[in-house]
Amino acid sequence: MFILLTAEAAEHGFGLNFNILETNLINLAVVISVVVYFGRKLLGAALGDRQTQIATAIREVEQKKQEAAAALADQQQKLAQAQTEAARIRAAAEESAKAAREAIMAQAAQDLERLRASAAQDLNTQQERIMTELRQQIAALAMQQVEAQLRSGVSDETQARLIDRSIAQIGV
Repeated sequence: MFILLTAEAAEHGFGLNFNILETNLINLAVVISVVVYFGRKLLGAALGDRQTQIATAIREVEQKKQEAAAALADQQQKLAQAQTEAARIRAAAEESAKAAREAIMAQAAQDLERLRASAAQDLNTQQERIMTELRQQIAALAMQQVEAQLRSGVSDETQARLIDRSIAQIGV
């Protein structure tokens, strides 16, 4: 309740007004007036500070958004470069593997040809050795037969002819 000075109270002094509608409206008007008069500066300053804080926060968020977008673009570019590099490395590895395979195949072909040539040479060497041994054995057998025939009875006339023929072949 609010203490009001009325015409009746003016005659008697201060008094209490028990009319609720009249006193509430007056109380409300007084409170609003006091709040508007004193609170305008305080409320204006608080709202101004709050507006400044919100504007600063918005700028910071926008700046962070731009930084995040730039970082995303940078990372996407790095990813694209990495994928390109991976493709290049893969292609180089495939090319290297192909070249190594071809080199190995060429080396294997050379080794095979060398082994064939070596085997053919070994075969020829063995054939020549066997032929030489056979000639020596045949010559030894022939000499044994000749010696056996000579011991068994070569006449003096045949021996003389044989010696003359051998001398003629030697060329003395």
